Amino acid sequence: MATQLANGNDADQVLVEEKGFARTLILNRPRQLNALSYTMITLLLKNFKAFEEDPNVKVLILKGKGRAFCAGGDVAAVARADWTVGADFFRDEFTLNYIIATCSKPQVSLLDGICMGGGAGVSIHGKFRVVTEKTVFAMPETALGLFPDIGASYFLSRIPGYFGEYAGLAGVRLDGPEMLACGLATHFVHSTKLASLEEALAKSATSDPFTVCGIIDQFSQDVPVKETSAFNRLEIINKCFSKGTVEEILSALEKEALEVSDKWLHAAIESLKKASPTSLKISLRSIREGRMQTVGECLIREYRMVCHVLRGDFSKDFFEGCRAILFDKDKNPKWTPSKLELIGDRAVDKYFSKIEDSNWEDLKLPLGRRSNAKFISKL
Repeated sequence: MATQLANGNDADQVLVEEKGFARTLILNRPRQLNALSYTMITLLLKNFKAFEEDPNVKVLILKGKGRAFCAGGDVAAVARADWTVGADFFRDEFTLNYIIATCSKPQVSLLDGICMGGGAGVSIHGKFRVVTEKTVFAMPETALGLFPDIGASYFLSRIPGYFGEYAGLAGVRLDGPEMLACGLATHFVHSTKLASLEEALAKSATSDPFTVCGIIDQFSQDVPVKETSAFNRLEIINKCFSKGTVEEILSALEKEALEVSDKWLHAAIESLKKASPTSLKISLRSIREGRMQTVGECLIREYRMVCHVLRGDFSKDFFEGCRAILFDKDKNPKWTPSKLELIGDRAVDKYFSKIEDSNWEDLKLPLGRRSNAKFISKL
């Protein structure tokens, strides 16, 4: 599976530390901002399964080496490979996301730095998400011709109001206090206290989530969002991003911008206009459907969607986005179709259909696992 993306000599891409009752998994590709390679996904799957069954392991800690937690999945490698290889990559990544969401032992993710895309997939589905003053979060997929995947339609649809649509469509960057305010994070701990937190977790001889939460509480603090934060404009966000179509959302934002001079508002409009029209439309549908689905159902549906994207059946925007942002870096993608009004509901529907290929099958998640992922915003 995904042999073109794997390298057997890269076992050090995920480091494991054993200390007391805790096992710490360290994402170790600092030069690539810990972007998830196929090797890393394979190693994480192996370790999560093993540690969940090990009675001597009570708590799982996940962190990144360097200035990033994880900047996303290694989509550049996926874009260069055959679509079936990319499909294998996403199949295992989404399976990992589900393993994390259904893990019986508490996972504490230390988001000390950049956390984007695939980085959210290996952390947000876990029980505890600890942010710091260095945290930068984003789901920037629509600017790349993709859509917020890794089960994002599950957690984005469950944060207050329509803030998830705003974050997912506009790809905005959120800091630690904003993540805490909207529920993407469970705790804010200053980066200077993380080492002490890890020591305390290692001494805990229990997997009881209330006890683990109490330990983290000892190091955490309440932090207000900045006055300029868009989260303080939730009323306007709800008014605009609750609309039924992307066109209506954009129109509502532009109307608000005529009456209010706010940086976040103009930035959101600019981001939507620069993003792939196809990506925006399938992303909105995905988040809306996610509101009524379990995390497993979201991942199965998103796997269908990502396979259509990789095949380029209806649009090749993903490859154009990778060209413009990651390869040539001219930051001037030529989207096709180029306008929102050129993409009808039938075209969007196709992304949610089964792949017409005899060698393809739906994502099959591990049986017998009970989902712990009841995402509730912590306000």
